[in-house]
Amino acid sequence: MDSKFKKKLRKPIALLTIGFVILFLFRLAYGYETVADVLPSPPPLLQSETALEVRKNYASKKYQINTGANAVRMDQKYEKIADIQTLSTQFDEEEELIRKQVEQYDALVQFENKNGNNGYRNLNMVIGVPPENFDAIYTQLIKIGKVQAKQITKKDKTNEYKELNAKKASLEKIRESLIDLKSKGGRIDEYMQLENRILEIEQQLQDLGVSLGNFDDENEFCTVKFTLMEGKEISISLLQRIKVALEWTTQYYLMLMAVLTFISLFAYLLLLSIEKIRKTN
Repeated sequence: MDSKFKKKLRKPIALLTIGFVILFLFRLAYGYETVADVLPSPPPLLQSETALEVRKNYASKKYQINTGANAVRMDQKYEKIADIQTLSTQFDEEEELIRKQVEQYDALVQFENKNGNNGYRNLNMVIGVPPENFDAIYTQLIKIGKVQAKQITKKDKTNEYKELNAKKASLEKIRESLIDLKSKGGRIDEYMQLENRILEIEQQLQDLGVSLGNFDDENEFCTVKFTLMEGKEISISLLQRIKVALEWTTQYYLMLMAVLTFISLFAYLLLLSIEKIRKTN
């Protein structure tokens, strides 16, 4: 083979080789970043909403609004919930760490469910956290295991709180009116109807009392829903990663070369056609 031709051939071969190596290294690095090092356990058993919602946790924020001459004190009621799902290869140690965080931040475990055999365990917890400790405990809990999902939701509950108080005041007035009517006497059947109606209102007031009790200052909590899923650590050897990267690179590099060859051939034929048309004209 002519030496000049060899020299000309070296440059495109070098360029093609460099392109292949770059693509191979990219795929190898991509595999390290995206392939999980932990095999997750099966999904946790579904819990009913009534089980997860042991009690509603609410908190309040007091602030002032200046309205010219006077300052009006406002009391905002809100619900703040953090959802954290994390994967663990050291289930017992990290479960103990969660409980230490709960104790450290004066929190309260309001619901707990643990299921599954060793290697495939799931721990579901609903934690009531004092509002001032919410951000701190959230920051610590997302460091446990390998977090799969996390979010914080905050909802204003001020109007709901006001509506409950208004309903309570209305029921109390109705109860007082019915008690006054009962004292005026009347037929036995009317008396019994009034008594039943008063009992119904008393029951409604008790239910309202429970709902309003969640808003009491001494019961103020924010909520952290924490799911710890046990997983198995997996290891992929370097040779396996190289094999996968090499197969992928070869496949897609050949496809890329085929596309470029087709485009070049099409462009060449197009130029020939244009040149032929010019000569005929």
